[in-house]
Amino acid sequence: MTGEQIRLRGLAALRRELGRAGLVRFLQDYETGSGDYTQERKQNLSDLTMDDLRRRVAGRKKKRARGG
Repeated sequence: MTGEQIRLRGLAALRRELGRAGLVRFLQDYETGSGDYTQERKQNLSDLTMDDLRRRVAGRKKKRARGG
């Protein structure tokens, strides 16, 4: 059996056992993705200061207190 055949049979088994929605949720949780998360995170947060972080936390606390 080829790698592709094994993959297709595995997906069919998951769909049979979990249903379509369950299969999608499983794949979303276990897809390996691509890229370098650590490097991307450093780039995205490189300009974030402690004051920025405090403002974000305070904003989320206010939003949660309002029920949002």
